[in-house]
Amino acid sequence: MNEYLFLTCPRCGTKNRIPKDRLPDRPVCGRCRTALPVGAYPDSPRDISDADFHKEVLSSREPVLVDFWGPHCVYCRMLAPTVDQIAANFAGRVRVVKMNVEENPRTPARFGIQGIPTLLFFKNGEPVERLVGVLSRDEIERRILALIDKS
Repeated sequence: MNEYLFLTCPRCGTKNRIPKDRLPDRPVCGRCRTALPVGAYPDSPRDISDADFHKEVLSSREPVLVDFWGPHCVYCRMLAPTVDQIAANFAGRVRVVKMNVEENPRTPARFGIQGIPTLLFFKNGEPVERLVGVLSRDEIERRILALIDKS
């Protein structure tokens, strides 16, 4: 199964589907042949805070998976490598961010986060799926695929 990134051309705006294993080949836009911004999509989760939650999650045009975690939570540390893999696998299709609930208590309270780790999936600025606890990568990816395929 080949994994793909969807890269938007900075010149003409065309969305290009690029196999991940072809990224080192410096892909170009299929329409105008402009070099595509391969580094524009982080393949690791970005840390966010209460202050930038609205900009990073609620205002995002792309779906966002938020990992609510805590540094003293053993289960959060168990889930972290899985979240990193998901960020890499869905780069360009889903933005993955992490929020430390100990440093940022307002946003978790706003969305009723009562236990960690909690993964909250946002689409068009609205929470559409909540996953609590340590789940397998396959289960999380299956849920994400079901949500982005509904578009």
